[in-house]
Amino acid sequence: MSTLSTRYTLTQSQKMMIFVLSMSLYGLSNMFTELIPSIQLGPIELSVEYFTFIPLTLCMLFHPLYAAVGASVGEIIFGELMLGQFGGIGEVEKFITFSLAMYTAGRMVSDPTNKRQIGIAAMTGVAIHQLLSSIVDVVKVWVGVEELEAVQGLAESIVIIEGVGFLNDVLFSGILFALLPTLYLVPRLYGKIEPLLGMRPRHKNTKYEMSNWMSPKFVIIGVVLALTAVGAEIMSETEWSFGEWELPFAESSESTLIWISIAVAAVIAIGTILILRSKAKAGKSSNRTGTKNA
Repeated sequence: MSTLSTRYTLTQSQKMMIFVLSMSLYGLSNMFTELIPSIQLGPIELSVEYFTFIPLTLCMLFHPLYAAVGASVGEIIFGELMLGQFGGIGEVEKFITFSLAMYTAGRMVSDPTNKRQIGIAAMTGVAIHQLLSSIVDVVKVWVGVEELEAVQGLAESIVIIEGVGFLNDVLFSGILFALLPTLYLVPRLYGKIEPLLGMRPRHKNTKYEMSNWMSPKFVIIGVVLALTAVGAEIMSETEWSFGEWELPFAESSESTLIWISIAVAAVIAIGTILILRSKAKAGKSSNRTGTKNA
């Protein structure tokens, strides 16, 4: 007899805590990637772009929507605003593409103990994000809002550059900083971290708001969001761009601002974990008291 599917529900407080935890942890990791030097090979830059395993792990263990959006907000707050700069409407593209990729990866995992699902989802999440980002860059050059001719007179060379960059990010950052850590963390944390934070673990019969992640509704929403991201990035390169700003001392004080951002993100992450643990302990105490009274 098959087990009936149950809907995965969280309280508003738990949703907020997942959001804040993802925001602070991913924001913290982004600051450390700023300290890692990159290698420039002509027009191609080899670098550690991000530690994607953090949002991927949170999206697979908890509710993917709040973990994905939280990570994107964390990148904006700690990777932009705390460093004294903001890209304006151009940040919409980063927010949408990363949130969509991480959410999709989280939804692909129905069983957090299944390493095959975890591996496929982790690489798919990275591939979706990098593919969307590459498409946006190519479209900007072809539309004419950005100039880049690596081969003189041949605008199509942007496809080769973006293709190599895509493979580098997926195969290098994707495997080392997404696939391998996620494969290790998700099965080992599953069923152990959730009770410590006062939440019940997910299981393979859990349903979210959309029962099928590849449903027509999800695909349509994804396409609309992707087109919105492209439009926002194109607009950011034109005279219609708005919202951009940078503090006068941001560049000269970048190192100091990075360490300040790291400290703030760490304090928020530790504080969130402590609050969740205290609530979990309070819940256990009340349950024991109720059992004894009964």
